[in-house]
Amino acid sequence: MADAPWAELREKFQAALALSRVELHKNPEKEPYKSKYRARALLEEVKALLGPAPEDEDDRPQAEDSLASGDHTLALPAELVEAEGPIAQGAVRRAVIEFHLGVNHIDTEELSAGEEHLVKCLRLLRKYRMSQDCVSLYIQAQNNLGILWSEREEIESAQAYLESSEALYNQYMKEIGSPPLDPTEHFLSEEEKLAEQERSKRFEKVYTHNLYYLAQVYQHMEMFEKAAHYCHSTLKRQLEHNAYHPMEWAINAATLSQFYINKQCFMEARHCLSAANVIFGQTGKISTMEDATEAEGDVPELYHQRKGEIARCWIKYCLTLMQNAQLSMQDNIGELDLDKQSELRALRKKELEEEESVRKKAVQFGTGELCDAISAVEEKVSYLRPLDFEEARELFLMGQHYVFEAKEFFQIDGYVTDHIEIVQDHSALFKVLAFFETDMERRCKMHKRRIAMLEPLIVDLNPQYYLLVNRQIQFEIAHAYYDMMDLKVAIADKLRDPDSHIVKKINSLNKSALKYYQLFLDSLRDPNKVFPEHIGEDVLRPAMLAKFRVARLYGKIITADPKKELENLATSLEHYKFIVDYCEKHPEAAQEIEVELELSKEMVSLLPTKMERFRTKMALT
Repeated sequence: MADAPWAELREKFQAALALSRVELHKNPEKEPYKSKYRARALLEEVKALLGPAPEDEDDRPQAEDSLASGDHTLALPAELVEAEGPIAQGAVRRAVIEFHLGVNHIDTEELSAGEEHLVKCLRLLRKYRMSQDCVSLYIQAQNNLGILWSEREEIESAQAYLESSEALYNQYMKEIGSPPLDPTEHFLSEEEKLAEQERSKRFEKVYTHNLYYLAQVYQHMEMFEKAAHYCHSTLKRQLEHNAYHPMEWAINAATLSQFYINKQCFMEARHCLSAANVIFGQTGKISTMEDATEAEGDVPELYHQRKGEIARCWIKYCLTLMQNAQLSMQDNIGELDLDKQSELRALRKKELEEEESVRKKAVQFGTGELCDAISAVEEKVSYLRPLDFEEARELFLMGQHYVFEAKEFFQIDGYVTDHIEIVQDHSALFKVLAFFETDMERRCKMHKRRIAMLEPLIVDLNPQYYLLVNRQIQFEIAHAYYDMMDLKVAIADKLRDPDSHIVKKINSLNKSALKYYQLFLDSLRDPNKVFPEHIGEDVLRPAMLAKFRVARLYGKIITADPKKELENLATSLEHYKFIVDYCEKHPEAAQEIEVELELSKEMVSLLPTKMERFRTKMALT
């Protein structure tokens, strides 16, 4: 290197860095990597000017230097060896070039060559990896190898590199702690070198990226608890260091909320979603964010899509919280159990004290004004299970607000599946709200609203392409009509003498429920219209429920014609018998419908006697 002018090395290196940062879309369409290749040529020139590495034990290829052959040294603690003297400094500069060549090859989709350069970088730095000069570069090289192996779906190899980076960061911060050099500083003059504050900021950013990649790896490995912990740490650090893209941060926070919803940690889920709302509101307004470009603010379609996706996460929050409350308070026939409701009211105070004091400290984003802004959003929606209609209604209205917001982007034209899922969630919100409603007429109206939003979907859907979705909607509409009929029967039972209008209404609802249950059951038939002898596991329970409810519906038809009533009882018996016979042939099916099977057995035993009495009565008249 003594022969190569230091100024020339620095100039070529800085030019290579500038070319590496050129965005792909700014290159010619037919040469998307033009700037990357020019940067690579300059890096190769710098490498040549630096000269070959001395024949040192650490510089020669070793089997354990690549994880492909198994690296047993990754997990070992590092010893502090300073990169002092011309040989060490030369090795570090070569390592910087190998690192940038590795990243360059990965960016141009040449993964094997990229891996080779990054492994050379690690080999050159191995003995110095704990030093202030090298720790950041070493961690960045390992992070990139972790990403590379993750893209190859070699998740355990990715995990090893990334966990090694995390361990090295923690060891360095514990034993040394002072901000290390940024890799670019090895090609800067003393007066150009970074201030400690800037070094610290860059090193913390490297570690934040490490946590972010680890979160993804743990997600791949289905270590969901760990993935959520690392995702939360990443998001928290991004806010602390003011290093985030608002739109991306908001989506990641909203996605994290879904983990907490599934764990029934509703306070944490609400906090993530509230933070997502606040940070998303910064999109396009704040230019001091990490690598802020015009891209985020100038893509209205992406903006509206992300807004819709966050809205869908809020819908799931409101719906799951309401459904969770329903499961806690319903009796064995799905109605509100007043004793359970009273017990939950008594637990409410204790729940409030525990949640506020302990768990809120665990998940909290932002400080100062940001924290206040997030709290203001949180205060608009409860995290506690609703215990009565008024509390449920507040959650319902919040959920419905986000339904309308999500549908603004996810429209039926272009986003069929997403749109249908949102409408189904809207229907489910009405369904669970009806559970809390004590007025039976108002409950009927809620189910009617569900039908009104679901029936048009059936008309628009091609059953050939959307068979599964079609079945779901047919079953749901049938169930809504079924619930309405039950409610109308309950209303009629309270009247001394139900008029013909109510009887007609009950029969009409019965007929509609039968129609949609039959459409669902017909969709299970093969091309020759034959019902399957063996029902698939994915549709077994809904098919058996449909058969059971069809049997019950035929038994509920109100008619003054004895002959017609006998025919209805015979059809009802036929469906009950199907359930009993099927479960005898396929014992595993019995576990899916234990309650319905017992009732079906009773009806198979009772109905023939009832029908015989009916025939005798008809003969006498």
